[in-house]
Amino acid sequence: MKPGGHHASSESGVQQSTGHENAPAPLKLSASPRHREPVDVHLILRRGGEVLLSRRAGDIYASGLLHMPSGHLDDFEDVVTGVIREAEEELGILIRAEHVRFALVMHHRSPGGEHRTGWFFEVTQWFGVPRIAEPHRCSELGWFPINEPPDDMVAYCRAGLEAYRDGHTSALHLQEPDDPVAYDPAGPVRLRPLPTRSPDARAVLGDQLADFAEQAIGPLAGAKDASWAREGSCVWKVTGRGGGNWFLKVHQNDRFHQREVGAYRRWVPALGREHVPQLVAADPAQLAAVVTARAGINLHGAELSEPTWQAVYRQLGQLLRVLHSCEPPTMAQAVGGLAKLERHMAAADGLLEDGEEELIRRLAHHLTTLPPIPHGPRHGDLQLRNLLLDDNMVLVLIDWERSEVGPLVSDFIRISDTWANAPARQAALFDGYRRLVSPDEAQALQGLSALDALSGIQYGTAHDDPELVERGHRTLHRLRKEAT
Repeated sequence: MKPGGHHASSESGVQQSTGHENAPAPLKLSASPRHREPVDVHLILRRGGEVLLSRRAGDIYASGLLHMPSGHLDDFEDVVTGVIREAEEELGILIRAEHVRFALVMHHRSPGGEHRTGWFFEVTQWFGVPRIAEPHRCSELGWFPINEPPDDMVAYCRAGLEAYRDGHTSALHLQEPDDPVAYDPAGPVRLRPLPTRSPDARAVLGDQLADFAEQAIGPLAGAKDASWAREGSCVWKVTGRGGGNWFLKVHQNDRFHQREVGAYRRWVPALGREHVPQLVAADPAQLAAVVTARAGINLHGAELSEPTWQAVYRQLGQLLRVLHSCEPPTMAQAVGGLAKLERHMAAADGLLEDGEEELIRRLAHHLTTLPPIPHGPRHGDLQLRNLLLDDNMVLVLIDWERSEVGPLVSDFIRISDTWANAPARQAALFDGYRRLVSPDEAQALQGLSALDALSGIQYGTAHDDPELVERGHRTLHRLRKEAT
């Protein structure tokens, strides 16, 4: 209020009544000072799996320790403008605002009791080459693996990097008076990530999918995208309000939907609940299905000891033996993929290396000369990304949308790529399978593998999937070695 208004403020800070009978009771203001703190910005400059760190130097706080490029905001400066300015001042690089991505916000209390709020931003595109632009404040620049940050970092900065690495977006880092400024690997953990609210399930899924999911599992608490980084993959991890997790999947087409739902109903139960998810509900109109979520690490890119790998492959052989025995096998020629040979060859024009087309044609056409081999239930896409290993070392098979009756030996096409240089794993799998493939199956496996490699090369190129392309070339290289 301006001077002369209806209320005046006394020296004690208590509002005085103007004398009106119905005036509000006096309000006592808090004697404690308002919480005020500086705001700083931190730059997570990424180069693949590495992050850029600088070593502080000179007469400044935490001199000699590594940290991310950072600084305080200037007056009337927003956090994005601030991190762009700091990048230019400290590293001599230019960053556009549209390339600055929010990573984390963290409330920090130093050992001295000072509070501050740090905003961390990820940047993967910039102009120029990072350099020491302020030598009086920085003595070293270096790229470090983000999964294993160095120990000689400012504790506050390292905590923010760890929280970002682990996927958190908000956290507290409250140090005590006896804590060092530097990170102490043996010291108490002061980082406390804060849980974030899951996006509203209906906003993520849409009303129709959400209605279907709630009919199957009850009211939803949240839904998170869990799709593979591949075109057409639509998978969400959904959480119920009473707890529990499930996966909701929308198939690319009716064929995939019928395959997966049919496998869950006919063959999957034979493998045992500990080894496979369970189908909860299916909606053919939306090509949707809900299955139980199984905990475990995905074996795609996993680092395990060799004995553990062999145990995994032995379990896989045991599960395949059960799957392949769900129905009595029938005998038929394995020539189904030949129908697509010329179409895939045309699509792969210019993509194959010298000699690969001749190899594919020779092995594929050899399929027509082979006698019938066993056909029956198969997974259809057996590779490491479709395998989980839980805490009890139990193997779990997921993603059944390509399962159907076919050559049993075709289930070894993609997994055989993983044992090319690890024959003990191959031996462990067939030990669990309790039989070796016959000579006719072995020759059929070569022809089927060549067709699968061709399909992967042309499809992966057309859909920007370099991993699929490389696997195809790697398979053809292996087949060529086997042929010679």
